[in-house]
Amino acid sequence: VVEGNALLKFNDKQCVSTIKGVSEGFQKVIDFDSLINEGHFNLEKNNIVIGKGISYLLQTGPREKFTPVSIYAPKRGNISTFDSEGGLNEMKVYPAAIFSVNDDFDKYVFMNIDKARQLFDYTNEVTSIELRLKENADKEKVQQQISSVLGDKYEIKNREQQNAMLFKTLKSEKLWTFIILVFILIIATFNVIGSLTMLIIEKKKDITILHDMGADIQLIRKIFLMEGLLITIIGAAFGLLLGTFVCWLQMKFSLVRFNQGYVVDAYPIKMEMTDFIGVTGVVLLIGFFAAWYPVRVFTKRHLL
Repeated sequence: VVEGNALLKFNDKQCVSTIKGVSEGFQKVIDFDSLINEGHFNLEKNNIVIGKGISYLLQTGPREKFTPVSIYAPKRGNISTFDSEGGLNEMKVYPAAIFSVNDDFDKYVFMNIDKARQLFDYTNEVTSIELRLKENADKEKVQQQISSVLGDKYEIKNREQQNAMLFKTLKSEKLWTFIILVFILIIATFNVIGSLTMLIIEKKKDITILHDMGADIQLIRKIFLMEGLLITIIGAAFGLLLGTFVCWLQMKFSLVRFNQGYVVDAYPIKMEMTDFIGVTGVVLLIGFFAAWYPVRVFTKRHLL
């Protein structure tokens, strides 16, 4: 890959974009056809493939077959600052297709790697090499092996490291979604507190009889505490099973689908054991306190 920033101009509109020159094997690494909104992926001759954001700013696309887009990039080397035109390389290109992924990636413009070298004054150099691993490959292990071979002179980054801000945003969204659901769960536990409270009030006479027969306060509390925990455990188990079933349906049958222009056809879902453990732990913890509080307060009130 040869990558660099350049100025794009079409009629009276212009914008700065990231030019990415790719070789013929690019489509073998990335299935780019699924991202195309308009036109066909074609980097032959002077064709380029532009992001949806660039297309919107320049108001151009595959329909403009006769009016080219001008690309300007600074020449390499010592260029006189007084000669602004002489310090720029210019290239006339034609958009062959428009793609769409997300706001950050839609600012890219793809072209043939030889044209990109010509634009940025390269001969046979590349700015990066992109690899696609096999499906079951260990990316951390491969990354370490490549780093050990190439040394410290080169940066070896996986997909998450290349898009660090995007993945941080996704993790933050996941965390805040979990926190919001925890607050909803806390509100929902008032139903458990209310149910146990009413149960203790209804069983006031039975509690007194048990106490007179020799049952101490600890045993009586344990009975009602187990009742509350059973409600929590059964509810948690049913919720996890139902959630797992819904996720399995989405993964198997793609019930929620996207429109054209997305990387995937359907809403992506991945079930992780850490999420199951975290959700179960929080539910049981909140459920325990929801059962412990009314049992502690109301049994003491009715027995003392």
